[in-house]
Amino acid sequence: MATLQIVHTIALLRSRLAAARREGARIGLVPTMGALHDGHLSLVRETRKVADKIVVSIFVNPAQFAPHEDFDRYPRTLDADANKLAAAGGTDLIFAPSVGEMYPEGFATSIEVGGPSQGLETDFRPHFFAGVATVVAKLLLAAMPDVATFGQKDYQQLLVVRRLAADLGLATQIVGAPIVREADGLAMSSRNAYLSPSERKIAGQLNVILKQTVASLRSGTIIVAGEAEGKRALLAAGFDSVDYFAVRDATTLGPIDSLDGPARILAAAKVGETRLIDNMAV
Repeated sequence: MATLQIVHTIALLRSRLAAARREGARIGLVPTMGALHDGHLSLVRETRKVADKIVVSIFVNPAQFAPHEDFDRYPRTLDADANKLAAAGGTDLIFAPSVGEMYPEGFATSIEVGGPSQGLETDFRPHFFAGVATVVAKLLLAAMPDVATFGQKDYQQLLVVRRLAADLGLATQIVGAPIVREADGLAMSSRNAYLSPSERKIAGQLNVILKQTVASLRSGTIIVAGEAEGKRALLAAGFDSVDYFAVRDATTLGPIDSLDGPARILAAAKVGETRLIDNMAV
């Protein structure tokens, strides 16, 4: 198996990419936190369609975890991730910086994005999008890619990153790739590994209930009633709590009361200690 080169510093990343850029290569970036699965590999495939040289970044970003969240136990599997990327093909370089490389001593900057960051995740994780926006901005500035690909499973995050790039005038095109799902429809996530067998069975109902709600809304159920029924259905299926089950404008994530334009239904719920998110177009 071919071995992918791993660089750990921004300076070395820029040096490697500068040579490719001088040759006219179009650079693609796939930002990840590692613990890679087929969903991540699909992002590489999507990026390869529009770029010549692909960088996958692997960095568990402490700035997007609150003190009570799972930063310490979040899986860190760099060697296994590198092997998966090498076996799948399409990746040219891995960027795996340390926390000190990304946030050196004295680091004192945080980026706040408004607009699509308001509500939903922010209501329950108020720190989250500042951490995401700051690290994404640093990754985009480090690699200066022509295109960067993010999964649609984190739909609100995708819109926040698009807003960030547009507002800062960054040249990178932000691409949203389709959700990759398990055989029963559960959206692939590194956190799925936390689920016990019984919890995994319950988790598989999340996408089922989203589909049922989409069908109900399309048949004429009013939005507020569809949201309430979806939340009840999740709790009845065995989820321990539901943070939100909301139908929003697909472009702005603003609340809506009718399906006059593109809409998205987004959900976040916990089974056991594991928090899952998913979304679907309405």
